[in-house]
Amino acid sequence: MPVPAPPAALDESPAARRREQRGWYFYDWANSAFYTTVISVFLGPYLIPVARTAACARDFPGVPAEQCSAGFDELIAANPGLGYVDVLGADIRPAAFFGLITTVAVFLQIVLLPIAGALADHTGRKRELLGGFAYVGALAAMGLFFVEGDRYMLGGVLFVLANLAYGCSIVVYDSFLPQISTPEERDGVSSRGWAIGYLGGGLLLALNLVLYLQHESLGLGEGEAVRICMMSAGLWWATFTVVPLLRLRNRPVPAHETTALRSVGGSFRQLGRTLSELRRYPLTLLFLVAYLVYNDGVQTVIGNSAAFASEALKLDKTVQITAILMVQFVAFFGALALGGLARRFGTKRTVLASLVLWTAIVAMAVFVREGEAVQFYLMAFAIAIVLGGTQALSRSLFSQVIPKGREAEYFSLLQISDKGSAFIGSLTVTVALQLTNSYRIAIVSMVIFFVVGFVLLALTNLPKAIRAAGNEVPARI
Repeated sequence: MPVPAPPAALDESPAARRREQRGWYFYDWANSAFYTTVISVFLGPYLIPVARTAACARDFPGVPAEQCSAGFDELIAANPGLGYVDVLGADIRPAAFFGLITTVAVFLQIVLLPIAGALADHTGRKRELLGGFAYVGALAAMGLFFVEGDRYMLGGVLFVLANLAYGCSIVVYDSFLPQISTPEERDGVSSRGWAIGYLGGGLLLALNLVLYLQHESLGLGEGEAVRICMMSAGLWWATFTVVPLLRLRNRPVPAHETTALRSVGGSFRQLGRTLSELRRYPLTLLFLVAYLVYNDGVQTVIGNSAAFASEALKLDKTVQITAILMVQFVAFFGALALGGLARRFGTKRTVLASLVLWTAIVAMAVFVREGEAVQFYLMAFAIAIVLGGTQALSRSLFSQVIPKGREAEYFSLLQISDKGSAFIGSLTVTVALQLTNSYRIAIVSMVIFFVVGFVLLALTNLPKAIRAAGNEVPARI
């Protein structure tokens, strides 16, 4: 009986790698539209009034819908036991509904992202998994077009599904990076993907801004224009995902690792071993906790910025969209600027200074006057300056305090934690809104995350942590 020929080796020449790299970049271009258009701008400010409409129909049936929506705060002030929507048997304030579904989505990511990573690493079906997660998320995003009237639960379910699929697809997407680039190429490849993502998300958001501003001349209502914008993000995501699916290639894995259930169990056992090993590096663990605390604040502020602008400041969507567009591009230059400061003053000091600025920015939310677009733009500009640098320099610091030869395991742990880190922040916002019905207080509550993160990072002896991990301490840290 003839012996089957082994599978042909993949072409790993520089030309083949560049082809895959160009395809890989396009997934960042594809999925960034969902984050910028849906999560950062449109969904929160749109879904809260939808939930408010449902609350009006439920608790104030005798009040005309438009009158109820316009005077909702006064109605619930006069009737404190009313003005809720039902979410699986629980009474939730409409203003807290978006924070609640964000909390649910993040919690599910904490649970399911390790499974997505296990399947990607051990089944050898990364391209299929990337496509599956991407198209589930894209279809859910397109389904947001049908969220109107009082369909707040439909919007919540679609958002949770889309956000979960988005997170899982990013895990698979990131896992391609070591396979399509050499160590020398990796920084450049990763940076170009990041930059192209900013460009793609910003471009679609700019197009949606034109649509939103011109909705009356196009014969569209404001709500209909918003729903089209959200649907466009899903369509953009689905369309450009075709490019990486055509160019990325699966790599063979050992036969004993191709069983999905075995892979998942093995992945969790390895994660457990890595977590257990962290006890040997207490300063690395302290830095990781510090990062997760202040990054929780960062992600929560960004995720709730549009809702803060609409609910607390009463700013229209034009201001919100243009502010997000500005953040898309200023954050890139802010990262470069903070990188220059780190080279001069040290990375830890620069990150600590950025946390002081984050604290000041969030505290200023109390003083930004209602309807003052210029003040909101200044707040967004300040956030953009520190946003990219805080995250980029924190990632750089983490790379210094992990043992050589275990980088992938530790960065996998960081990624899983990072994806789920906003859980406590989102929950804090939800509780604050539930108790106070004030987005100002909800945003200001994030100060505690930056203060605690600052203290934990200040207590971290980074040179000692770097030496404990077996690495050389840089001249400036």
